Amino acid sequence: MIQISGNDLKNLDKRYRTTLINSLAGIRQVALVGTMDRSRQSNLSIINSAIHLGAEPSLFGYISRPHTVERHTLENILETKHYTFNFVTQHFIKNAHQTAARYPKNQSEFKECGFQEEIFENQFVFVKEASVKIGMKFLEKITIKQNNTDLIIGEIQNVFIEPSRLEKDGFVNLENTLMNSGLDTYYVPEKIAKLSYAKPNSEPQILIS
Repeated sequence: MIQISGNDLKNLDKRYRTTLINSLAGIRQVALVGTMDRSRQSNLSIINSAIHLGAEPSLFGYISRPHTVERHTLENILETKHYTFNFVTQHFIKNAHQTAARYPKNQSEFKECGFQEEIFENQFVFVKEASVKIGMKFLEKITIKQNNTDLIIGEIQNVFIEPSRLEKDGFVNLENTLMNSGLDTYYVPEKIAKLSYAKPNSEPQILIS
């Protein structure tokens, strides 16, 4: 077993340390965040930091890096108060990854990366190719003082799900949708089992395998 202490981390090469810590956080759902500014200039960016914050009210959060340079996604959210999360399948791996490139504000990642815009209620811009689409209303920005990142909190306004992915009990099956670890390594999830509700002194039962 390799041990890396806190002091060791501080002394590591910056790029190596970043790769280590980013991948250590594990495999996470990829979301493409769709936004528009008031002039309807669209923007699309990839994240893997979407966080479930609660079901009542229905809140999701995500982490935005320090606002020390232009952050088109964050700036659009603060300007219009609306944004979208879009989950795509592995077929769009290269398109999704390319949205991380630093395009100028007047160039839409939708067009540059091969995705189609889908406008809903003149407020939300979705990825037409996405299997699951979530429309969000901005509620709160919390700056984390230790590293100046921002926790963006929003409430779900609408959800669009491919019928084959929505199960009878309300479970959304995200098999074959993109996940990643770090900045450049991608995976797809596979359901291995569904278990009964855990109770003390009772062994969980496999409902679906």
